[in-house]
Amino acid sequence: MTTANKVTILRMLLIPFFVVEVLYYVQTGLEIHRYVGLACFAVAALCDAVDGFLARHFHQQSELGAVLDPLADKLLLVSAMVLLSFDHAPYLERVPLWLTGTILGRDILLVAGLGVIHMTVGKAVVRPRWVGKVATVLQMSVVIWVLLKWHGTALDVLALAAAVTTGISGLLYIWDGVRQLSASPSSGPSLPPRAAPQAAEARSSAPFPNQGSEIHKSES
Repeated sequence: MTTANKVTILRMLLIPFFVVEVLYYVQTGLEIHRYVGLACFAVAALCDAVDGFLARHFHQQSELGAVLDPLADKLLLVSAMVLLSFDHAPYLERVPLWLTGTILGRDILLVAGLGVIHMTVGKAVVRPRWVGKVATVLQMSVVIWVLLKWHGTALDVLALAAAVTTGISGLLYIWDGVRQLSASPSSGPSLPPRAAPQAAEARSSAPFPNQGSEIHKSES
């Protein structure tokens, strides 16, 4: 297993600790739990950049990493957004439900689209988009902002920017999926299952392919 994949697995292992610490904080109000939860999330977010750097600069790309890396992102951010969407007053501000809905909607569409492409084409190719990376950074910034208990309108601005970039990245993923389906030979029109064998049998049974047309020409 590559070092990049080990870092990715570390990110995934930090997720339950983050969730538990935040839940303890909103139940007890003890600041130590908020600090530990914030540290777990910050380290996991930092590992997202570290494993990507290791994979690119030390040629540690692998099929396992291609699956684990986006999975770790989805688990971390979805768990954080869903957790912080509940009312935890007076301890933490609430993440807007429309932001959580946008993130969940995009991820559900992405997973469903990958399933359709996998069954139709055989292999789905997900192209990384810069707007998707920006959306990830903004989503992480929203979570960190809430955990730091910073107040003001900046949270609304961050949430709006995260929702817009998340929606745009979702549309681009849908566009890529439609192009993959359109380029697949299996998605084009084809003969009915029994038509092709019958046509081949008819051609093979004729001694001369153009015999019928030549007879008509001679009679005329």
